Amino acid sequence: MQIKKLVSLPSRTGRHLQRYNQGIRQVVGCIPYRFRNKSALIVGTSLDDVEVLLISSQKSSRLMFPKGGWELDEEDIELAAGRETLEEAGVVGLLGEKLGEWIFKSKSQEKYHEGSMFPMLVTEVLDVWPEKNVRHRVWMSVKEAREACCASWMKEALDEFVSQFQGRKRMEEEPLSLLSLCRSEDLIRSIGAPAMEEV
Repeated sequence: MQIKKLVSLPSRTGRHLQRYNQGIRQVVGCIPYRFRNKSALIVGTSLDDVEVLLISSQKSSRLMFPKGGWELDEEDIELAAGRETLEEAGVVGLLGEKLGEWIFKSKSQEKYHEGSMFPMLVTEVLDVWPEKNVRHRVWMSVKEAREACCASWMKEALDEFVSQFQGRKRMEEEPLSLLSLCRSEDLIRSIGAPAMEEV
């Protein structure tokens, strides 16, 4: 219900309510992604199974990931990243750990910005969203996105997304460690905590 309310509102505009850090505008965004094959979630995924979503600029056909200003009334950086992605790309989903922060210079304003990016596993693609009439969206492979994305700092964020994805995959493939084979009570005793009573 909350999403329907949000998509019916116009996008936030203007810079007077946005956060700045020592004169540098704070922007947040996401790398929205999905799996081409839903069964890949069960049997294991490779980077070839992943598609990412790019959107066009409002003023040109240049492609980028959704991002925008972190507003003063938003305490939570994740909330701001999700809102911007909803407004610009019309998708919602689950945010992962922050990919990093990048300082970049805006081509249109000749000002510095600090961008924070998050991966977003898309759970819903909306038919109607606030910037539908001024942007188009394109799903593509990670390799295609790296070529198509117009912003070098966003390409670096995509590289970090790939590193996190491949690191997570390696962890899933590693054999269980000795610690994971310990029974919980053995683990508790090994760290010196009193044993729990059985219920």
